[in-house]
Amino acid sequence: MLKFLLLTLLTASCAYAYAYADETAIRDRLQKNYPQLGEINQVNKTPLPGLYEVVTPDHLFYTDEQTQYLIDGSLYDLRTMRNITDERARKIFAVDFKSLPFDLAMKKVKGNGKRQMLVFTDPNCGFCKKLEAELQQVNNVTIYRVLYPIFPGSEEKARNVWCSKDKNKAWEDLMLRGVIPASANCNAPLAKTLEWGKRLKVNGTPTIIFADGTLAPGYLPAAELEKALDGASAAK
Repeated sequence: MLKFLLLTLLTASCAYAYAYADETAIRDRLQKNYPQLGEINQVNKTPLPGLYEVVTPDHLFYTDEQTQYLIDGSLYDLRTMRNITDERARKIFAVDFKSLPFDLAMKKVKGNGKRQMLVFTDPNCGFCKKLEAELQQVNNVTIYRVLYPIFPGSEEKARNVWCSKDKNKAWEDLMLRGVIPASANCNAPLAKTLEWGKRLKVNGTPTIIFADGTLAPGYLPAAELEKALDGASAAK
């Protein structure tokens, strides 16, 4: 009985070491042979046999065991239509929501404000305007809007909004009703917000960060915002 137990434990240990070595070997081969991929943080098995997840500081790829192929795209479970890549990326690249510098954002509380989200947004971004229209249908949320002027001609509008007496009103008048804010001048923290966004690898607007740290690049309709806000609140 003791011999059988020892043999079982040894077999399990070898299997674990072999699996670990496989993933380590794949990472080392990629890092050595394809330096253009940059730093590789993780290599993990996926639910699909022979396919491995490759995680860099800002992207998720897939490769085979021999590192002959590199796949850049989404992996779906067709039985449930789950986007496995999206789910994994949200967890892997999640940020610490509580550590974000909210003093650089415009805060708006709707209803009880219990749910929270932060959005990087640009006054000349069409999808940011669509997002603002959807946010009108969402209640019981605290919205932190970070002015992130990356479009041509956006910096002046962003500064005028920030320097307004009522920032949120000036912003919503601009985005929802096309009312250009009056010219104003103050110490707007736009350079800081741009620097902050770059550190978080925000490459476009709108980019939303929910309270559980998950990051959603792009516009979301109200129904999906509600689902993400509820999910983030439950995960806290």
